Amino acid sequence: MEPKFTFGAFKTISRAISTYEDLNLLINHFAEGLVRTFKIKGCCIMLYDEREKQLFQVASCGISMEYLTKGPVFLDDRFYDFKKGEPVIIEDLEHDPRVQYPEAAKKENINALLSVPIKYKDAILGIVRLYHHEAFNIHAEDLDSIKVISRQLGLVIENNGYLNFIEKLKAAMESLPLRMLTGLHP
Repeated sequence: MEPKFTFGAFKTISRAISTYEDLNLLINHFAEGLVRTFKIKGCCIMLYDEREKQLFQVASCGISMEYLTKGPVFLDDRFYDFKKGEPVIIEDLEHDPRVQYPEAAKKENINALLSVPIKYKDAILGIVRLYHHEAFNIHAEDLDSIKVISRQLGLVIENNGYLNFIEKLKAAMESLPLRMLTGLHP
């Protein structure tokens, strides 16, 4: 089996990640690109909320709205590999105890999934989930490429969070009375 991610495709995706200004568009294009490259059923990108211990879908391709809205996706101790930051392959969604909605997967004709964490340093920010109607047979280099690109995506997501925080801070500072800003500007 040959890798499906060529070096050219890897460079193109890496360049896009570093130059996109619209995070939502980037994440959607990433999901679409994975579906096309691996000729799979679909892809979903979810961000992890540590407080809720839940994944929230932010982009998808090839997956029905019915499946996407099947219910909340919680992470508990069954997801030990995810919490360690390791990719997870589930070959039989209908019978694996880690799967929360096996009936929905069956109805959607999804039999297997590959989950790759989106990381920034040691923090798990989310997950890239690839769905397929048959067992995953993925080349080690392809898995490595997805892991590297997911880390790059984690950096972009983290930076976007910082930018949003700075914008909110600037807006709050601008709303302060001038007397309170004395001495804050160089």
